[in-house]
Amino acid sequence: MDAQDRNSFLAIPVVVLVGCLIAYAGSRHGTSAFGVPVFALSVGLAFIIQWVAFIPAYLLKTEKFYDLTGSITYVSVVVVAVSLDASADPRSLLLSSLVAFWAVRLGGFLFTRIRRKGRDDRFDGIRQSFPRFLMVWTLQALWVTFTASAALAAITSTRPKALDVFAVVGLVIWVFGFAFEVIADFQKSRFNAHPENEGRFIRTGLWARSRHPNYFGEIVLWVGVAVIASPVLQGWQWVTLSSPVLVALLITRVSGVPLLEQKADAKWGGNEDYETYKKRTPVLIPRW
Repeated sequence: MDAQDRNSFLAIPVVVLVGCLIAYAGSRHGTSAFGVPVFALSVGLAFIIQWVAFIPAYLLKTEKFYDLTGSITYVSVVVVAVSLDASADPRSLLLSSLVAFWAVRLGGFLFTRIRRKGRDDRFDGIRQSFPRFLMVWTLQALWVTFTASAALAAITSTRPKALDVFAVVGLVIWVFGFAFEVIADFQKSRFNAHPENEGRFIRTGLWARSRHPNYFGEIVLWVGVAVIASPVLQGWQWVTLSSPVLVALLITRVSGVPLLEQKADAKWGGNEDYETYKKRTPVLIPRW
């Protein structure tokens, strides 16, 4: 076992512990079912789904169902949260619908893309290692917990409140972010579908205003979710409002933007058009 494998084995309990801490904070002032906080049950379900899906994925040495499993997890946790909350109100139904709708759209898009490409190069050197492959599935459970925490806290809150200006403003923000992400994905898919664009980088449409407009849209839509959720949160539940900030940090500093920027630099670095595009186009926040 090499150092990376050992580090993965050591990191998995840490990831689970962080998930437990989020479950504790989000469960305060929340409803319970079977004597257990519904928020905590939802978090536990997120981890269980990932670990169950990991088994056939590791045996087959495939990551083709990784993103699809993530989307199924989002839908599952919000559906379970609403179903176990006897006092589910319009705000809860709105939040669960927004999370589920986004997850189904993105999951379908990513699953179609990986079926067409055949593999995800992010998993090269990982899928063969039991601890490293298990680690990425465990991290996905934590990612779902992080991102959906504000929605789950509001859905399970013991302080229901009628839809208000926060719901309206949050919905507008969500729709803007969702549309931005969908349009960016569509534009890039259409660009890559043309054989003459093979080996080229996209710099048209929203991609002329941001190098990662899809990630910008995703961050914005989670801000919308947090705004909708905020009026019914209490005490430790306020911790879950950090979810959009954590999403932004992870996307811009850890998993999303850094990996894609590194990959693009390796492919087009030194190309005059690409270097000009990088200088003129913001990494994330669009240039209006």
